[in-house]
Amino acid sequence: AQYKDLLSTNFRGRTGNALLFNQVINVTAGPLEDSIMTTGLHVIRCLFCVICQERVGWKYEVAFEEDQKYKEGRFILEEELMLSTT
Repeated sequence: AQYKDLLSTNFRGRTGNALLFNQVINVTAGPLEDSIMTTGLHVIRCLFCVICQERVGWKYEVAFEEDQKYKEGRFILEEELMLSTT
C-alpha cells in the first residue's frame, strides 16, 4: 500500500491496530464471507500477501449499516500481520 492511499489509522483488526486504505498492492483476495464486526455485519474478502500467502487484512465488499457504507470497496491492513510477514 502507498501512503497516498491511506484513509485512516483509527481502525482495529483481529490482532490490534489496523489501517484503512483506498487501494492496496501485492495482495490477493479470498472468497466472499460474512463477518460480524463491532460496527455490524459486513461482507468481506480476506487479503493475502502475494509473496508469502499469509493473511494481512481484508476488503470490505458490502456494509449493511448505512453509516458504514463508506467502507465498501476499501481495504484494511492489520499492522501486526504486516509485521509478521516481513
